[in-house]
Amino acid sequence: MTVRTVLTYPDPRLKKKSLPIECVDDEIRTLMDDMVETMIAEDGVGLAAPQIGVHKRVIVVEIDIDGEKKLYHMGNPEILWKDSETADWNEGCLSVPNTNAVVKRPKKIRLRYLDRDNILKEEDFSDFLACAFSHEIDHLDGILYIDRLSPLKRQLTLNKIKKKN
Repeated sequence: MTVRTVLTYPDPRLKKKSLPIECVDDEIRTLMDDMVETMIAEDGVGLAAPQIGVHKRVIVVEIDIDGEKKLYHMGNPEILWKDSETADWNEGCLSVPNTNAVVKRPKKIRLRYLDRDNILKEEDFSDFLACAFSHEIDHLDGILYIDRLSPLKRQLTLNKIKKKN
């Protein structure tokens, strides 16, 4: 397993849309393992393959639920349904370091994805997990959380980024 370099804004590769994978094979599992190592090394909650310069539809998310860590490996994650009810989440991103902002995300989503064993699954997620998966899937489509902000909030956030660099 290898810790990879995380691309940071304004790297244009972060805006590129990712391609679906055919299946979760050994190559994709190695990618997933590297992504988990990178996410942990960077103290993140989730990571999408484009954040390490790989434009494949692969994400990993690790969440602590009642003191127990749960790790998700997903190939070709697709939101099948999202709740019209939204919640405000204070989001940050490894690719937009040292900043955060409040983003509206659906309270509940239904995902279809290939798991680490190449098994097609459908699952419902709510609250923080719905937010985390929505955030990571956005990366697969070349969307950063700052792209979801109002023009004024986006500009303020970009100004913070410029000051810190």
